[in-house]
Amino acid sequence: MKLHELNALPEAKNKKRLGRGPASGQGKTAGHGEKGQKARSGASISAWFQGGQSPLYRRIPKRGFNNRRFETKYACINLSSLNKFFKDGDVVSPEILKEKGIIKKQLAGIKILANGELDKKLTVKANRFSSAAVTKIEKAGGKTEVI
Repeated sequence: MKLHELNALPEAKNKKRLGRGPASGQGKTAGHGEKGQKARSGASISAWFQGGQSPLYRRIPKRGFNNRRFETKYACINLSSLNKFFKDGDVVSPEILKEKGIIKKQLAGIKILANGELDKKLTVKANRFSSAAVTKIEKAGGKTEVI
């Protein structure tokens, strides 16, 4: 076996020697050019970086499934508004609420919330009630009916 008959293994190949004087062709800046972000030591910029510009994934519209289209929306009414618009002994129903202009749209139904005080006896008919609203209506002497 002679020296010129040896096979060159992949790991035995010469690596490019950077920064070894101007005659080497890779001297001084060692192939990094003059100044700038990529010329600095430790410079590694991700492939999706766009130089401070608003990134592509934020510029394009969002697509795909979203549950918001299928959520059930209720027209919410507080006890304070029932106390304001109704007299003692009245019956509150979705039709009457729409007639009086308290709600614009019935949506999937009406939900009664416990915000405010109720000091009148009302019979309230609605699709949903908060538990605190039920206790306040019954405390005032009224009734609740789930439609």
